[in-house]
Amino acid sequence: MARFRVGVQLHPQHTTWESYRNAVRYAEEIGCDTIWNWDHFFPLYGPPDGAHFEGWTLLTAMAVITRRAEVGCLVTCNSYRNPALLSNMAKTVDHISGGRLILGIGAGWFERDYTTYGYEFGTAADRLRALRTALPIIKERWASDQPPPLRRIPILIGGGGEKVTLRITAEHADIWHGFGPIENFKRKNEILNQWCMQIGRDPTTIERSVSPRAGEPIEPYLEAGATHIIIGMGEPWNFGPVEELLKLRGD
Repeated sequence: MARFRVGVQLHPQHTTWESYRNAVRYAEEIGCDTIWNWDHFFPLYGPPDGAHFEGWTLLTAMAVITRRAEVGCLVTCNSYRNPALLSNMAKTVDHISGGRLILGIGAGWFERDYTTYGYEFGTAADRLRALRTALPIIKERWASDQPPPLRRIPILIGGGGEKVTLRITAEHADIWHGFGPIENFKRKNEILNQWCMQIGRDPTTIERSVSPRAGEPIEPYLEAGATHIIIGMGEPWNFGPVEELLKLRGD
């Protein structure tokens, strides 16, 4: 079986900081390669007004309490922050983590976040245009701000829009994140390959990560080209599927 990376996305909702901190530490202890939160202001499931923590301040704490695993938001909503500011935030967290940040980013979709916090939701096309504009600015700031990042910060783009999102991924991403079911992942993965060929990029330079649906076998994703499996969970934290995945990998 081909080598693959194992990640976990810990949902920062309906929990306490103490519980979340313990889950992050446990994820690193058992050998997860990457540990993620998400970038929303309200819970995505369960009681809609329950406890919830902001993504980037939480990500900073995650960087401090870990030593080995890479950390990131899966994914940052581009619309919530000026791209130059976001580049500086990412550079700062990269230093705090000792060079372990992945900048996960997407166009945004959760309308309640926008309307409640005073952002213009607009259309999907508006949000994708903003993402395409933001990525070169982020890269330019990393090249000029002092101090620079400790490494070339990997950019993960999440989403499966075939005409725009996957093209932006081909243009800018180091990692693409998709979702199950397996036939969906296969289709999007192949379209990403086609976009890479069209713009003259080697498709193998983009890591393929995926969050399978609960209970799906992992092997078909690996056969389809996935090299990074990310399991999402909320409290109560059930690390059983992650531990099984680590065993499958041979840890």
